[in-house]
Amino acid sequence: MSRRSCEGTVALVTGASQGGTGTAIALRLAAEGAKVAITARTVAGLEATKDRIEAIGGECLVLPCDLADPDGGRKELVERTVRAFGPIDTLVNNAAVNGYKPFETVSPSQLETSLQVNLWAPWELMCAVIGPMRERGRGAIVNLTTFAAELPPGPPFPTNKPGKAGFVYGSAKAALNRLTVAAASECEGQGISVNGLTPQAAIATPALVAGGWIDEAMYEPLDTMAEAALALCTGDPDVLTGRIAYSLQLLVELRRPVRDLHGEELVAGWQPDDLPAVIARQEANLAERGWPDAYTFGRVHSPRPESPEDLR
Repeated sequence: MSRRSCEGTVALVTGASQGGTGTAIALRLAAEGAKVAITARTVAGLEATKDRIEAIGGECLVLPCDLADPDGGRKELVERTVRAFGPIDTLVNNAAVNGYKPFETVSPSQLETSLQVNLWAPWELMCAVIGPMRERGRGAIVNLTTFAAELPPGPPFPTNKPGKAGFVYGSAKAALNRLTVAAASECEGQGISVNGLTPQAAIATPALVAGGWIDEAMYEPLDTMAEAALALCTGDPDVLTGRIAYSLQLLVELRRPVRDLHGEELVAGWQPDDLPAVIARQEANLAERGWPDAYTFGRVHSPRPESPEDLR
């Protein structure tokens, strides 16, 4: 039997209590042999994730914590994980607070909560793990981010409806993206990768499926997100770092087979050869909503002068 890609490693995953992306990533890492510490506010949800991990023979540590509160336990997460499992090899900052409101109606407390969960807590956890990672010369950090952090094209803007521009969520995640690339540059050549991971479209989490929020033209399964996260966690840190990677595009680029959350079966319809058509369908859907060429991330700007004479 071949060695599992995370055998003998320790991972800390935030936001792993709702059966969604955090749970999927934690389960996938455990299936590859990692000991996984998980954190969120909901103890029952964390215990349910732990049960799933232990059912496949993995080891899991439950660490209840309110990441929105600077004094809610997040400062001790790394230390508690190290005491139980040893030094952390992989940090996945998945926990998030979203929500869309017109910018002038956002309260200071709502903005504070978003920044605490989406930016401050990831930064604090990254600071706590980076020293030991540098000492050992290895490590991986993956920060989950969002399409809402991208600058929309315009005018005219596709997000001009009240509350649709994503100020609170998007701005916090845009700052997280900048932190991600800054940390990657400062860790270059040290055996440590730091990447962002964005879902190509809505993730088919149990909550979204149950609520009927999944658009058949704009979704991806949990399996693709977990596989993309695993690829970033286990990739060559000298090559695969500093990315704000989009899940499906990354899997196509790496020609990465997509397996189920147990790492056993290939997921039908979501393999690298299947994904270009899925991406094209999603991009066409966004174009119909006023966002053309959504995954090229271009925007109108002042042209760069070709020569000093152009300025005269």
